[in-house]
Amino acid sequence: MLKQFNTTSSPKQQLASSEYSRLLSAAVINRQFRQMLINDPIEAISHGYSGEHFDIDGDEKKRISTIQATSLADFASQLSQV
Repeated sequence: MLKQFNTTSSPKQQLASSEYSRLLSAAVINRQFRQMLINDPIEAISHGYSGEHFDIDGDEKKRISTIQATSLADFASQLSQV
């Protein structure tokens, strides 16, 4: 089943969704970044990837820091819940 996008989401929610996509894309591309994201998401977000910065605010970082994942698929699944 395809997930339907909420067209009434706020600009802040749209930005977060875009940044989460960028974050996961970097994790797919690079094994080292993927491991850092799974093991210490705040560290991964703070360091960025290949010169790229992730625009994720403090409240979102706090929610992301609660993720306890063992794989990227598990991380992505939990990220969709925060």
